Amino acid sequence: MRGQAVHLAVLGLLVAYPFVYAALVNSPLGTEAETLLPRVQTMVAVLYFGLFAMSFDFVSGYTGYLSFGHAAFYGAGAYTVILAANGKLPLVGAATPFVVLLVVAGLVALALALAIGAVSFRLTGVYFAMITLGFSQVLYVFVRDWDFVGSNPRDGPAVLNPDVSFQVGVPGVDALNLAIGSLAGDSVEGLFGVVSLSTVEVSYYMVGLVVVVCYLAMRRMLHSPFGRTLIAIRENEERARAVGYDTFRYKLGAFAASAFFAGVAGGLFAGFRRSVTPESTFYFLAAGDALLASIIGGFGTLAGPLFGRLFDESVREFLSKGGEGGGLLPYLRTSLGEGVLGTELVGGLTVGGGIEAFLNGHAALYIGLLFVLFVLYVPNGLLGTLRDHLGGPVASELPRRLGLGLGWFR
Repeated sequence: MRGQAVHLAVLGLLVAYPFVYAALVNSPLGTEAETLLPRVQTMVAVLYFGLFAMSFDFVSGYTGYLSFGHAAFYGAGAYTVILAANGKLPLVGAATPFVVLLVVAGLVALALALAIGAVSFRLTGVYFAMITLGFSQVLYVFVRDWDFVGSNPRDGPAVLNPDVSFQVGVPGVDALNLAIGSLAGDSVEGLFGVVSLSTVEVSYYMVGLVVVVCYLAMRRMLHSPFGRTLIAIRENEERARAVGYDTFRYKLGAFAASAFFAGVAGGLFAGFRRSVTPESTFYFLAAGDALLASIIGGFGTLAGPLFGRLFDESVREFLSKGGEGGGLLPYLRTSLGEGVLGTELVGGLTVGGGIEAFLNGHAALYIGLLFVLFVLYVPNGLLGTLRDHLGGPVASELPRRLGLGLGWFR
């Protein structure tokens, strides 16, 4: 029950975030809050990409096989949704409910994973990583030059019909569906008589709902005998094979399951953005970002990559914003004043010039430095390090360390 209480507490924080963000931004500490906290729109991206990173961790963190080509499944899901919305897929038209499209996107990615995995799992170690990367790059080049996806495939397809709506909810019941999208999504006025939600906030909750369901499904699988076998394969595959497990089938099953959830994540990305590009989906750097989130959050923790992605995006937003409000650079420009900014330091370099030189456009540099520090000093990631420090699963050990018996929760 303690673990469930912690999960409910984290879920409660996610639910409350848009309201907390709005309250802090409109408070006397509004400037500081806008500087430090990620925007709600950023949080939507954290959720759907966090699901992709969790799917990456599902196979790589629990079997020990690094899938450098995982972007292929993310891209397959994203392109499936866009092509279906444009009426280019048989049996799946533009009127297909978005929730059904997400399942179809996941199944397309799953089928692709079975084909790739049947070949790739004949290899191990770095050879497995490289062959999955090779498959992903082949698909990237193919999609980038495939005229079927759009008039300019290098720029990627977009939803052609503005009336197409990507709604999350119960298919066929209009009252239980809300559309996602920063521009084409639904807004809610007077919910429960007091709460109003913007289009971005509605997207946050609807995308978050899908991500939570997928997370719980993956968690259930990992806590089953199937998941225990995956961990046994990670720890000692030869011993797992010696006691009678068909490790090839288990690895292929994990690969296919992870691809399904990666395809769903790609579908959420496409539904929210209403357009995709080869670079943002099929390109190997998408898998690299998932790897980065997993390392920061913690391999083999499942939820860790979501927090790793949140940390990554928060730092990027904090360091890279220019003039649109929020972030460190605009904050220093407005808070230091012209007198301080114009102060000369050395050789004609002013304080303002130094700030511009060290901060403007260098977010990727500092992210890289943070990544190196994580690898050197926090090798198990945020959640993994916390788990090691507590001596067990965070969800069960943290309440005990805090002295929470949680008898009331039973």
